[in-house]
Amino acid sequence: MKLGFKIWLLIFSLLFSLMFIFGLPPKFLDSGVSVTSIGTNSTLFDQGLKQGQIIKAIDGKEVTDFESYTTAVSGKFISGVESKMIIKTNKGEYTYYGDSFPDLTVGEISKTNIKLGLDLAGGARALIKAENKSLTTSELNDLVEITQNRLNAFGLTDLKVSPVSDLSGNNFMLIEIAGATPKDLKELISKQGKFEAKIGNITVFEGGSRDIASVGRDAQSARIEGCSPGDQGYVCRFNFEIVLSGVAAQRQADVTSTIPVNSTPQGNYLAEKLDLILDDNFVDSLLISEGLKGRVTTQIAISGSGTGNTQEEALLEAKAQMKKLQTILMTGSLPYKLEIVKLDTISPLLGEEFVKYILLAGLVAILSVAIILFVRYKKWKASLALILTTVSEVVIILGISSLINWNLDLPSIAGILATIGTGVDDLVVLMDETSSGLNLNIKQKLKRAFAIILGAYFTSLVSLLPLMWAGAGLLKGFAITTIIGISVGVFITRPAFGELLRRFKKE
Repeated sequence: MKLGFKIWLLIFSLLFSLMFIFGLPPKFLDSGVSVTSIGTNSTLFDQGLKQGQIIKAIDGKEVTDFESYTTAVSGKFISGVESKMIIKTNKGEYTYYGDSFPDLTVGEISKTNIKLGLDLAGGARALIKAENKSLTTSELNDLVEITQNRLNAFGLTDLKVSPVSDLSGNNFMLIEIAGATPKDLKELISKQGKFEAKIGNITVFEGGSRDIASVGRDAQSARIEGCSPGDQGYVCRFNFEIVLSGVAAQRQADVTSTIPVNSTPQGNYLAEKLDLILDDNFVDSLLISEGLKGRVTTQIAISGSGTGNTQEEALLEAKAQMKKLQTILMTGSLPYKLEIVKLDTISPLLGEEFVKYILLAGLVAILSVAIILFVRYKKWKASLALILTTVSEVVIILGISSLINWNLDLPSIAGILATIGTGVDDLVVLMDETSSGLNLNIKQKLKRAFAIILGAYFTSLVSLLPLMWAGAGLLKGFAITTIIGISVGVFITRPAFGELLRRFKKE
């Protein structure tokens, strides 16, 4: 039996959607664990180990899941003695030497290409605007690009930075970081990150690519120099090297050429120091050697410190402060002071329970509708076709979401439910029209039904468009998913269902 164009279109749409969802070869056949984060200061990061790679073996021991990974790494780096670990991934092999476990976290491999949004995966979300300034669209896009670069440089890669606006025309920046807490996000975004190195009252260089050619982040050019007891706990100092641009180096030479030299027991130094200022707050002050007086030099050492009640806390704080300074020196200051309008920490537990019950409720609802229609029309083929058509619609929506890398959040799930509801309504219209006693042939009855369906589609489409901007874009997931769903229904699944009804009628 020839299936016809409409049914073949549905079949091919389903096949391509399944391919987009599971990938080729299918992702559920993969074994190992996925790298969810890797410290940018880690030697593994410098070798090429990146987030998303799949760990296949540790020191020759096969890794198939999280349990086998835990077994493979257990017992390593406990004694504090430097050890070697060889990590084999789907992208290559990496060797790590150290006396503590590398700055590396892993998770289970995703079995599909479906990306879960913040509401389902958990993490942090911030809605941000410029302080005392209304941003134009162009200014907002520039801010989004700069912020994206800064957060990537800080090691936050599983994130989404996007421009949004509300119905009043106010522009905001929305930042979502799945699987993270808002602490680093708030620290980075709530401050402008304006870094200045001053000699006296003269700024000799600033953070950003204009004055900074490169920032040292490997073990040779960035280090913790040591920890010692302080007045209120412990103090750990850090030091890393930067390379100035030629213009900045010349500017520093011009400023130092007129500064006198002081003799001290520690050596001869210039009378002025190099003061490091971050967001108008003093960070550190560096002595300038006599040999640098009036000399054009591009290599500069930046130092600072971290404090804590214990040595371990001070060490972690020093590493965090060093990474923050490195990030700001690489990316420069944000163009505006920012204000966090809304900052949320979202647990994935609610999302997991929500999805579980929604899937169950959706399945029960579809079966209930199919049973009611069977009782009403006494057509088991049409009832079965309704179930298959509705399920196909959901699969195609998920396939398109996987193709465009759309994050499915709770509003998106609500959009899928709305699509199922409108879809069932349209399928009932088709069944009712084709079963009516009007003196029309099946083709004319289907035309009458699709006139109703198209009218409802365009009405829904127009009403959904404002939701793209409502709530500063927080309802965008609902609008986008619903528009995709009703469009798939009108142009793919419902015509196929109508064709099936026409064939059933002939039988």
